[in-house]
Amino acid sequence: MDNTITPQNIADRYKARFGEQVSLLRIAERCEGVKKIPKRSVWFTVPRDLLVDAFRELKEIDYPHLSVISAVDTGDAVDLLYHATIGYGHRHQEILVTFIVSLPKNDLVVPTISGEIPGAVYTEREKQEMIGVTVSGIPDNRGLFLPDDFPKGVYP
Repeated sequence: MDNTITPQNIADRYKARFGEQVSLLRIAERCEGVKKIPKRSVWFTVPRDLLVDAFRELKEIDYPHLSVISAVDTGDAVDLLYHATIGYGHRHQEILVTFIVSLPKNDLVVPTISGEIPGAVYTEREKQEMIGVTVSGIPDNRGLFLPDDFPKGVYP
């Protein structure tokens, strides 16, 4: 990864590519520990129809390491947070990039990103099983954790 890439560079690139469709939530840098090594991050809100394109754009910068997709129930919606790191494995150059997709509870459908990030299928399957989100186009729709006799439509 080019060591001149910064969270601000990423934000500027997404603004140029996607305009107002993708909104920047925040850029942060914090230093932790005795050595005060900076931890850099950038957070975006992305509409579901641009999620795959957002990951394609990120791959143009550097191949992302997808950590997990987390979920937050906000009342009327479920926010999916896609936590990925670029510069992964390059000492002190990593940047956490988080895409947030908000889904209304009456339309919990999001496209798979597994075509771009093949390993995403596991965390996508988990979101289907545990949250009730439908991941359209997912190549493997099986559950991961719940027994076969677990009640349908009930989400832990």
